[in-house]
Amino acid sequence: MREEGYTLVGRNPVMEAFRAKKTIDRLFVQDGLKDGPILSILREAKKQDTVVDFVKKSRLDEISGGEVHQGVIAYLAAFSYAELPELLSIAKEKGEAPFFFLLDGIEDPHNLGAMIRTANLCGAHGVIIPKRRAVGLTATVARSSAGALNYTKVCKVTNLVQTMDELKKEGMWFVCADMAGESMYKLNLKGPIGLVMGSEGDGVSRLVKENCDMQASIPMKGDIDSLNVSVACGVLAYEIVRQRMMG
Repeated sequence: MREEGYTLVGRNPVMEAFRAKKTIDRLFVQDGLKDGPILSILREAKKQDTVVDFVKKSRLDEISGGEVHQGVIAYLAAFSYAELPELLSIAKEKGEAPFFFLLDGIEDPHNLGAMIRTANLCGAHGVIIPKRRAVGLTATVARSSAGALNYTKVCKVTNLVQTMDELKKEGMWFVCADMAGESMYKLNLKGPIGLVMGSEGDGVSRLVKENCDMQASIPMKGDIDSLNVSVACGVLAYEIVRQRMMG
């Protein structure tokens, strides 16, 4: 699906975006193309550590909606990403224990936007997402955040586990959502904490879950067994808020 206003179609627009140091979330290149302009674009993508997908021409035709793409399409981020130290600085400036959302493999832009909105409203100091196998800051994410992206910093990292290790050195603890975990009401969720939410289908990935200090479940009283990931995120986030307000 094409993100209107944030999709660059064709070699010149994509190359100019790289030269202007624009944030490109993902680059699509037609498989098998190796001419000079394509190689130049790939070199720029490597410099900026951009995710590159080599795909069939039919896939590019689908993304471009029939526009002439010359074998290259890029998704431009709707907002710039923050660096991890910026998120820590926000908490420090407010005199608060750091509180971050770490979103592991969220692919639905509406869910990501909703969780960024929740992060803003519950006072989280930032959102951390992985570079691969997850949606970036697309136009749909921006709309779904209802303006929260203007105020809430989002950091994109290469490896969530390594990022968690870095934050543990800063004194942070991590709790992940897991249906088999302990009830959120029985856990101590105060202090510097990261709330980890997993993908819509598979939940939190194994390595990320193993790096969490706690696994929290939400009591279920109905006939179905799970909430939408963005709703579950809100429930867990506000239990953290409640405990932080209790002191």
